[in-house]
Amino acid sequence: MIQVQLKLRLRPAQERQLERWLFRLTGVWNWAIRKLEADGNVGVRHSVFEMKALVNGHGRKIGVPSKAMTALVAQACDAYDRYRGGLANRPRLKGRRNKLNSIPFDQGQLIRSDRSVYLAGLGLARFHPQEIPAGHSGCSRIVKRASGWYLCLFIQAEREPIAVVVDGLIGVDPGFSNLLTTSDGEIIEHPDELRAGELRVAQAQRGKRERLSARLRERGANRRRDRNHKLSRRLVAENRLIVWSKDNTAGIARSFGKSVSSASHSQLRQMLAYKSRAGGREFVEVASRNSTRICSACRAITGPTGYAGLSVRRWTCVCGATHDRDVNAAVNTLIAGLGMSHERSREVASGIVIESKPTRFMRGASQ
Repeated sequence: MIQVQLKLRLRPAQERQLERWLFRLTGVWNWAIRKLEADGNVGVRHSVFEMKALVNGHGRKIGVPSKAMTALVAQACDAYDRYRGGLANRPRLKGRRNKLNSIPFDQGQLIRSDRSVYLAGLGLARFHPQEIPAGHSGCSRIVKRASGWYLCLFIQAEREPIAVVVDGLIGVDPGFSNLLTTSDGEIIEHPDELRAGELRVAQAQRGKRERLSARLRERGANRRRDRNHKLSRRLVAENRLIVWSKDNTAGIARSFGKSVSSASHSQLRQMLAYKSRAGGREFVEVASRNSTRICSACRAITGPTGYAGLSVRRWTCVCGATHDRDVNAAVNTLIAGLGMSHERSREVASGIVIESKPTRFMRGASQ
C-alpha cells in the first residue's frame, strides 16, 4: 500500500462546497460517537454495517456524498473500537477547537491523463503535476491543510526497493542536543526546525494571523518530515541491520518538552521500520536501560547516572577505556541487537562483523 498526496487546484465554488461538507460531516461524526458511547454504556454494541445502515439515504438529505458519509461512520466505529480495546484514547468530538479537516471516501478516484481527477460531488478538479504509481486505488481522502486542499490516494502497489550501498551493522542512540549518534562514531547534528521558526510563529500569533501561524507550523512539520525521509533512506541503504535504542519518549517529553517534539524521533523510527521491510533490511529495537552506563569494552556498569550525570559527556571506565557517552550507548545498542555474549562484545565494539541472529541481550530488548 502506497499513499500519494496530490495538491488540488480547486475553483472557489469547489472550495466552498468542501467547506459545507466538512461542516455537515462534523455533525455526523459527533452523532456516531455519541450513539456508540450511549448504547455501549447499556451493553448494546453496533457493528460497522449496522451504523452504515442507519445513515443509508441521508447523504442526499444533507447534501453530502453517501460514500463520504458511510466512510466517516466506519472511521468513527474503528476509533471507538480501538478505544474499547485499550489501543487508543477516547475519540474526541469535533468542534471549533478540534475541527474535522478531512473527508474520507471508501472508493478510489478516477485520475485523468490531463492532470485532473474526477471527485464525486465536485466534478473535475485539477492538481499539480506529480508522478502517480500504477495500481488500484481502494480508498481516498480529501484533506484540508493550511497550504490548501490535498487528495490522498491509497494505491495497492509495491514499493520500489531502496538501492543498497553497503551492508553494514549499526546501532543508533537518539538524542536531543544531537539528533542521532551511531555506533561507528558518526554524530548527526540536530537542525532544530521547531526553534528556528518559533519566533516567526509567535509574531503571527500575537498579530492574530491564524492562517499564517498554521502555515508556518505546517512548513516546520514538512521540513522535519523531509529530513527524516532523507536520513532514514540513507541509513537503510547503508546498513543491513539497524538497531534502535528505544527510550520512554513520553516521559522524556514531560521533562524536556520542545526538544523532544523538535527531534521527531518517533516519526524517524516508523520510517526506518517500514523502509527496512520494503528494502529487505532488518530493523530491531532494544531497551535503552543502562546503555549509557555500561562500558562497551568490559561490560562493567561504571558510567554516570542521574540528572547530574547528563552533563558528563565523556567518562573513563575502571578498565581504562575512555568513552564518549553517546557513542558508547550506540555501541551497547548494537551489541544488544546482535545478541553478543560478554566475551565477544570487544570484537563487536572494535568493528568486527559477526554473523548472528538478534536475540535478547539486555533487559527488555526485543526484535
